[in-house]
Amino acid sequence: MVKSVDIEEFLELSRQNPVVDVRSPSEYTYGRIPGAVNLPLFEDDERAEIGTLYKQQGKDLAVKRGLEIVGPKMRPMVEFAEQLTFKDHILVHCWRGGMRSGSVAWLLQTYGLPVVTLKGGYKRFRNHVLDKFAEKMELMVITGPTGSGKTDLIKALAANGQQVVDLEGLAHHKGSVFGELGQEVQPSSEHFQNELFWAIKDFDFSQPVWLEDESIGIGKVMIPEAFWRQMGKSPRVHFNMDRNIRIKRLVSEYASFPEKVLDEKINMLERKLGGQHAKSALGLLRSGDFEGVADLLLVYYDRAYKNALIRHKKDLLLEIEADHEDFAKWAELVIEKTKTQYV
Repeated sequence: MVKSVDIEEFLELSRQNPVVDVRSPSEYTYGRIPGAVNLPLFEDDERAEIGTLYKQQGKDLAVKRGLEIVGPKMRPMVEFAEQLTFKDHILVHCWRGGMRSGSVAWLLQTYGLPVVTLKGGYKRFRNHVLDKFAEKMELMVITGPTGSGKTDLIKALAANGQQVVDLEGLAHHKGSVFGELGQEVQPSSEHFQNELFWAIKDFDFSQPVWLEDESIGIGKVMIPEAFWRQMGKSPRVHFNMDRNIRIKRLVSEYASFPEKVLDEKINMLERKLGGQHAKSALGLLRSGDFEGVADLLLVYYDRAYKNALIRHKKDLLLEIEADHEDFAKWAELVIEKTKTQYV
């Protein structure tokens, strides 16, 4: 009989053993346990066909059709599993820990491979993920105007041994209208949340977890509400880089993109910039004055940031006016100035 374990043991075993997700490719793509490999028992169209049979003609015909589909796949599935490197087990799951994972686990175990399945399947994993975000955490939020290098400061804090979360890195988006440029395609909100869980699951929540201030939506993905609420109540470090440095950083980051792309992004901001400012920004762009474009756009972004800063004034723990880009030194200063907050 195949052994089935709870989510906590399953995740512990996953540290040294592969996770095999036997759901369909679209289910896997939409959201998965980070690091899992996909070995679908049914392709998307096959799963739809069996589901329709089950509803219209009953379980028996659906199961028989499933057997017809799976039969030719059995040897390739075993050969796929044989290539996996594992310490103790191959960890198998489906959506609810039912027939799909049970069937694949039986096949692999019959061949002689050690297999463990997940009680409750991926659905149980998702509930575990959402429960984690409701736990009390000592979050420390880095805030600052556009172009200040907040992500670089987060990375410098990580290099200094601090617990950090790069939300924009996980989201594949930098948060602004220009945030998708140069990034991979964004994951679904569900998978973004899975990756966020994976990033924090081993943290000591009695110690600070540093992250950048964000809206609840980063591009098209959504921060889990319970986690975002904690961010909103957490101490903040205001990190403000010299404006001239910020302009140069923004030019370095975005000026290499095609003019047409930048033109589209500026037009998306027309309502917030105002028609005249948007027209001026487009004129500067077409003349190649990228610093002028950045300077003009910062009028809008800085105004929006100041409004957010006022809303969170009571949570402000530290203010830093930065005049250079040695983020390692800024990280050391931030740690030194805030350590009494969490000792």
